[in-house]
Amino acid sequence: MSDHIFKSLECQHHLSQWHERFLMRVHTPIEHREITTSFGASHVLLAGDSQKPPLVVLHGALSGSAHALSELQHLLSSFRLILPDIPGQSARAPQIRLDARTDAHARWLLEVFDGMGLERVTLCGISWGGFVALQTTMAAPARIDQLVLIVPAGIVSGSPWAGLKHAALPMAMYRMSSTEKNLRRFLNPLFTTWDDDWANYMGDALKCFNLNLQPPPLATEEKLRPFKAPTLVFGAENDIHFPGEKLITRAQVLMPHAKTELLPGSHHVPPMTDEFRSWISDRIIHFLESK
Repeated sequence: MSDHIFKSLECQHHLSQWHERFLMRVHTPIEHREITTSFGASHVLLAGDSQKPPLVVLHGALSGSAHALSELQHLLSSFRLILPDIPGQSARAPQIRLDARTDAHARWLLEVFDGMGLERVTLCGISWGGFVALQTTMAAPARIDQLVLIVPAGIVSGSPWAGLKHAALPMAMYRMSSTEKNLRRFLNPLFTTWDDDWANYMGDALKCFNLNLQPPPLATEEKLRPFKAPTLVFGAENDIHFPGEKLITRAQVLMPHAKTELLPGSHHVPPMTDEFRSWISDRIIHFLESK
């Protein structure tokens, strides 16, 4: 496995252009900030009214801050969004591969918090970003005021056979032959609804990233026991990576105080529709404002 995140500098530049394209889907002024960390200069995207409460949002794997903002921009009605790009998972992030078996992701994010002057935060993590959020919560529970996890990694694992059949093999086929048919074969089990920008981006990402397919370690009851802050967890019913009912059941064991919600009929990537984007943002706002 290569230590390089991307196959070439051209690949990184190409995916960085996608970052700009996703920002064109956002209808609000944005700000770019660079935070110095021991892991490298870390890009942070800020959006919304600076007078509103801050909400830190962590994007999923092989994407970036602009992608997450494009899906959750309805949250701007109530929050100032702060979106760091996770090392090794974004064209705008430090180009290093952090070891998921250690606390490296938590140490990186805590340094970002410090650089932003954030002593305590409300934190939202999506998929791989959910894993990073969990790692940070276990490392520094006193710094997390509220936690929202959307189809998070790091709570349960899916069936190895389902992962092989519906993810690994279609991915390999697309990387060998980048046809639209092979792209759809890979994305259909992943997406709940189709979105051309997301589909074409993911096709490019699969070709440009040197992929690290090592699954993340799962959170433990012991490490999460000190964490008692309000928590909301969304699972997706038809998620082949982190099956929704299994995820919610274990989330309730790990964090008995957590509220959970199953997204019926949803695959790992929930519906990419204006209706769903509005619904989940309203659900998150209601939860965070009713603590």
